[in-house]
Amino acid sequence: MVEKKVALVTGANTGIGKEIALTLATEGYLVIVNYLFNEDKAQEVKLEIENKGGQCHLQYGDVSDFKIAEEMMAEVFNTFGRLDVLVNNAGITRDQLVLRMTEDDFDDVIRVNLKGTFNCIKGASKKMLKQRFGKIINMSSVVGIMGNVGQCNYSASKAGVIGLTKSLAREFAPRNIQVNAIAPGFIETDMTDKIPEKIKEEMISGIPLQRMGKPEDIANIVAFLASDKANYITGQIIQVDGGMTM
Repeated sequence: MVEKKVALVTGANTGIGKEIALTLATEGYLVIVNYLFNEDKAQEVKLEIENKGGQCHLQYGDVSDFKIAEEMMAEVFNTFGRLDVLVNNAGITRDQLVLRMTEDDFDDVIRVNLKGTFNCIKGASKKMLKQRFGKIINMSSVVGIMGNVGQCNYSASKAGVIGLTKSLAREFAPRNIQVNAIAPGFIETDMTDKIPEKIKEEMISGIPLQRMGKPEDIANIVAFLASDKANYITGQIIQVDGGMTM
């Protein structure tokens, strides 16, 4: 078993996931960067962590595939002997009005965002429950709370993550495992960069803090929930949205 605490972040080669991986590495975790696409980006994250004196391991794998997720988690425990923090960040969008949304558009988003979260927790749960400690942090969204036009699939998947989080927080509490979720609002990422300026301005006008959030705003909450400072927090959905949904 390694001496360092071990954290696995799914979808950690870009965007919010990347920032979470970098932040946890600076907090002293050995970070496992999961990715499915863009291996070059994953290698860049690994190099950045190592250049700052941290430790990083790359883990290729499709979290939406139950067997692959199970094998991925088994490999983590076999290699490192422990898993202290699991961050379920991997997710996709297939935005479309429901009249134009295809069955595949709906199924794909549910499969990655909701079932992928379940798959990873299921794969890690037996060992994590046996070790009697751990933090599970799931990425939901404010649209899972308030809904959004053209995102019924994404909203449903993220609302499902909230239900999953609360249920598993109750199941795992007797074994000293805390399960929480973060619901980001509008965050500056490659995805939001593609939104037309006029629409972006309208979005910002509905945020009390009058600005979009940054990936580090999410990563800092993950680092807190992963730490011993959050040992008495479980089953919570923390909205990081500039006050948009208060």
